[in-house]
Amino acid sequence: MTVTTFSELELDESLLDALQDKGFSRPTAIQAAAIPPALEGRDVLGSAPTGTGKTAAYLLPALQHLLDFPRKKSGPPRILILTPTRELAMQVAEHARELAAHTHLDIATITGGVAYMNHAEVFSENQDIVVATTGRLLQYIKEENFDCRAVETLILDEADRMLDMGFAQDIEHISGETRWRKQTMLFSATLEGEAIKDFAERLLEDPVEVSATPSVRERKKIHQWYYRADDVQHKTALLVHLLKQPDVSRSIVFVRKRERVHELAGWLREAGINTCYLEGEMVQAKRNEAIKRLTDGRVNVLIATDVAARGIDIADVSHVFNFDMPRTADTYLHRIGRTGRAGRKGTAISLVEAHDHLLLGKVERYVKEPLKARVIDELRPTTRAPSEKLKGKPSKKVLAKREEKKKEKEKEKPRVKKRHRDTKNIGKRRKPNAAATTGSEE
Repeated sequence: MTVTTFSELELDESLLDALQDKGFSRPTAIQAAAIPPALEGRDVLGSAPTGTGKTAAYLLPALQHLLDFPRKKSGPPRILILTPTRELAMQVAEHARELAAHTHLDIATITGGVAYMNHAEVFSENQDIVVATTGRLLQYIKEENFDCRAVETLILDEADRMLDMGFAQDIEHISGETRWRKQTMLFSATLEGEAIKDFAERLLEDPVEVSATPSVRERKKIHQWYYRADDVQHKTALLVHLLKQPDVSRSIVFVRKRERVHELAGWLREAGINTCYLEGEMVQAKRNEAIKRLTDGRVNVLIATDVAARGIDIADVSHVFNFDMPRTADTYLHRIGRTGRAGRKGTAISLVEAHDHLLLGKVERYVKEPLKARVIDELRPTTRAPSEKLKGKPSKKVLAKREEKKKEKEKEKPRVKKRHRDTKNIGKRRKPNAAATTGSEE
């Protein structure tokens, strides 16, 4: 049976009301596949990249379980969710609070970057769901400040990234501490590779495997094009013009280096555009403040490096701008995935200098579609477009010339008659003569 509406999923009224408040009526592919087996208490192994609605795919069954089996008196956490980064932990907790808005369930986070004893609420009377990063949680477990025995469901979000970050042993330790649990769910962007399969085998018991890769149709929701730019000044002028368009309601501007973050923030400020920014070295409180300023609508533009933007999930991003082209096509896909989320449409615009054309070619081959060039009349580039060869694709003319040169070289080679006696001993070992051997023994 294919599920087309949330009401078919036998969810509690309070959860359906919360989904309605958020404007969600139809489950995404991963939700429709994962929620029914999870509600039955089965272990779930899910493959789903960000932007496909996987957070609600594990939160809804977890919340439903807590509502179906309410406990008689308050106690330690019953649902434990592990995430690779603090940002993701805070977003998951926020998402859980929104879905649990019409219930009395308590949700807390345990992450690094927060003063150790500021997690006092986790040790207080009652917790139903705790979202945590592995390092800080282990600290609490070792100091016996966190009771694992009540955990009924363990959920691992973005498990592939946790493995990449070297948390495999930590997770196995936490898995051992929560061995009385009844259910485990593991979500990963991909299930390729031995490491993740091996990991899932050790943690899950007879899991239902579900997957939802963003289909081409999903990707088509993101309109992609590029503008050619002469230099950094021209790129900045193009960006300022584009950011002032009425349809650009909330945008993320990607740059390559930390230094460029501050430069660009200054240039945009001069043009009357207020921004917030994220860069790798920022302390947690400042990162949270930057994201809050954007989500509250105090500013409409966030400037970020790829490192800083990893794992952030900001709702209703209308545009992603590549001020600097990313170094890899994979990163390009990760960047543009910040827009067009949860079934909405989005736009991704790249600003391309001459030296970026090779990267542009790589991106087009990776996403399997050409990116169309656009022009703003008053900001036309003055330099000529680089030839096709800079995109890594030789033109027909170039290919014909290459073929011609090859033939000419073949003709030029002097033909040497090979004699049989010169070739027959090639590769054979020469036997040392008697004189040489006696000489060496002396």
